[in-house]
Amino acid sequence: MSPMIRNGLVAGVVLLVLMGLSAFVVDQRKTAIVFQLGEVVRLETTPGLKFKVPLVQNVRFFDSRILTFDSQDPERFITAEKKNVLVDSFVKWRIVDVKQYYISVGGDEARAQTRLMQTVNSALREEFGKRTIHDVVSGKRDELMRVVQQKTDVDARKIGVEVLDVRLKRVDFPVEISQSVYSRMEAERKRVANELRATGNAESEKIRADADRQREVTLAQAYRDAQKIKGEGDAKASALYAGAFGRNSEFYAFYRSLDAYKQTFKNKSDLMVLDPSSSFFKYLKSSNKGGGK
Repeated sequence: MSPMIRNGLVAGVVLLVLMGLSAFVVDQRKTAIVFQLGEVVRLETTPGLKFKVPLVQNVRFFDSRILTFDSQDPERFITAEKKNVLVDSFVKWRIVDVKQYYISVGGDEARAQTRLMQTVNSALREEFGKRTIHDVVSGKRDELMRVVQQKTDVDARKIGVEVLDVRLKRVDFPVEISQSVYSRMEAERKRVANELRATGNAESEKIRADADRQREVTLAQAYRDAQKIKGEGDAKASALYAGAFGRNSEFYAFYRSLDAYKQTFKNKSDLMVLDPSSSFFKYLKSSNKGGGK
């Protein structure tokens, strides 16, 4: 191989190595900073193939997507009622000024999250101190998160970060307070249950007493009507008896005697001891006499 060809191959290899060291690719999810001897030279925000001076310049990439910072442990805050509450929260944020982000926190995501956590906790502490438990749980919770997001975003801009959202995942009482709250809630529910039970018993007694009263009134009215009907029947019977007696007293006496015989001799086991000359046998004797004739 001639020296010219060998030199050409060496030059080509060196050129390829230099091109490999100078080229880099910016992903659409990243933003790049090009440094030269530790100083920021330029930013690369558009995706594609980029170039730098090899061995002199270096590149660092930063995520441009929305990031989430979730608190590991719940924080304790005090409400306007001087009640302790435990709060779990998370923050949605992203890098909007890469250069400022690098200058402020050295491009360290952990340092940025620590700064955000301090800012969010400070804003939450201030807002919780202005509101009651009802407000932070349900009443004005959306307003509280909006205010905290705005306050946090103002401070986060100083480190090149935008805070998109701050959310409260859970607001709860500490264990020692929760037990007393649950005890009070249980006592209150028992009190309400006892009141309802007492009201139900009173209504039950009232209904039962009213039913008994109606029963007595109904029985009294029925007895009155029965006595009235019975009296009317007795009056009609007496009138019939009187009419029959008025028409033929002897026949009336005979009919009554037959009815008395029928009632007396209803059972074969009945036994009567009477004087044969008793008036009870008047018509029986008359019948015998008639039979003799």
